[in-house]
Amino acid sequence: MAAALSPEKLSETHRPTLDQALEAIRTRAYWSPHPEHPKAYGEGGVHGSLGPAEGKAAFDAVLHGRLDLGQPGTDGWVGGEVSPYGPELGVEYPHVDPDVLLPAMGAAMGSWRAAGPETRALVCLEILARINARTHELAHAVMHTSGQAFVMAFQAGGPHAQDRGLEAVAYAYAEQTRTPRTADWSKPQGKRDPLRLHKSYTAAGRGVSLLIGCNTFPTWNGYPGLFASLATGNPVLVKPHPGAVLPLALTVQLAREVLAEAGFDPNLVALAAERPGEGIAKALAVRPEIKIIDYTGSSSFGDWLEANARQAQVYTEKAGVNTIVVDSTDDYRGMLSNLAFSLSLYSGQMCTTPQNLLIPRDGITTDAGAKSYDEVVADLAEAVDGLLGDDARANGLLGALVNPDVKARLEAAAGLGEVALASRAVTNPDFPDAVVRTPVVVKLDGSKPDDGAAFLSECFGPVSFAVAVDSTADALHLLRRTVREKGAMTVGAYTTSPDVERAVEEVCFDESAQLSLNLTGGVFVNQTAAFSDFHGSGGNPAANAALCDGAFVSNRFRVVEVRRQASSSPTG
Repeated sequence: MAAALSPEKLSETHRPTLDQALEAIRTRAYWSPHPEHPKAYGEGGVHGSLGPAEGKAAFDAVLHGRLDLGQPGTDGWVGGEVSPYGPELGVEYPHVDPDVLLPAMGAAMGSWRAAGPETRALVCLEILARINARTHELAHAVMHTSGQAFVMAFQAGGPHAQDRGLEAVAYAYAEQTRTPRTADWSKPQGKRDPLRLHKSYTAAGRGVSLLIGCNTFPTWNGYPGLFASLATGNPVLVKPHPGAVLPLALTVQLAREVLAEAGFDPNLVALAAERPGEGIAKALAVRPEIKIIDYTGSSSFGDWLEANARQAQVYTEKAGVNTIVVDSTDDYRGMLSNLAFSLSLYSGQMCTTPQNLLIPRDGITTDAGAKSYDEVVADLAEAVDGLLGDDARANGLLGALVNPDVKARLEAAAGLGEVALASRAVTNPDFPDAVVRTPVVVKLDGSKPDDGAAFLSECFGPVSFAVAVDSTADALHLLRRTVREKGAMTVGAYTTSPDVERAVEEVCFDESAQLSLNLTGGVFVNQTAAFSDFHGSGGNPAANAALCDGAFVSNRFRVVEVRRQASSSPTG
């Protein structure tokens, strides 16, 4: 029986999108095929997509049920997710025997490899299109596993994550097609007939890829690795965080449906959910079948993977200490507003949220006059208070704390120094069990070793340190040390001095850190745009890869050459 999704149909539907994505990664201009406004979906919006009510109904229908993916090796059922907003999700997922599942996944590679880079890319785009059509449903799944507020879960967990997946597909296609599929080779031999060979070049995946998902951004951090591996010919085993299984399980379900409709083995994508405390990631990571690993999470486990999963190519995004250097500004209110939003968004539970604000103890120059260190910190606290003073607005920005560990760090931070801005509890009227807290800002001294021990460690959550330094030069020295020793996903700086601007750039060039300068409008240091911005650099301890660049995809496959003797005749 012919596949429901023929190569011709896939090309007609998705080749224009692939071409646009290839152009976007070349020009770095703004582009997205995935609307980020909720009203774009449903009746009158994206074709075939679920609208708000349909998406919520689809999400509700999954709860307290069993998500059977039809995977081989299922030996039981596991679950236990509890929303950061309070409710139990009650979804059961297949628990698998890797001794059965992994060989089945490996057996699916042959026909997927033979399909070639273009067909693989187009199948991936069809998967993304199916995901996009169910953005409203997935938004609720992301919200109730990560604690993101709904609008953020919709945008970051939906179209922005889908953009990152498409970006990875575009890079994968570009890297695989650098080499022609065939070549006729002829070497002159003087009076003798030339040497002639016919050569073919096939992009061959390395093997099964293991995606180890995170709790806070299951789709945004998961889709780049998933689609980079799948598009380069590798089966993908998705091991979600135990607290955020549902978004990735729904993704796996959709991927398996599309693969089957396109005539491929659905076991190219599978789910590995775990029992409470089972810790299967460590066991899977060192299996010989696993050739690629994508991981987002703590530095300790990321370091363990890099040291122990020697048979695999490991891509990690770990912890870092993100830093802002405050030297001077010509838009003081804009700076404070931008920083307040950056510190507050999703309760600081982003790998890109600023933690340390380095401020000269003698103060800074601004368009509002000279401001002392104490004035800058007090004004920032006032800006955060103003932003979050209304509880409805606060809930929309903060979301909920994802787990008790974040709450414990927040409470402990208040004892590390003088509190410039105290955290307060916010009640969510729709979810009274949600733990919602505003940020805390603590004043520390950059010259005191005890304070340094605090601000030179990542304190994940709504915690920021206003660090007094002797000068901007001292701030740059501390910035360099922080990025070199602890890593950073983001660096920011505010200055009106061209010399300081160049000095900050040099630190970031030397230490491979992504820099944002003088942001005072609607773009924030903790946000990046697919196809244009690089998330991480891969060049400092916070991450060994960037989302997304050629290096993120090129080592997921190898070009295998086959040489055949050709006829010595010029027409042979």
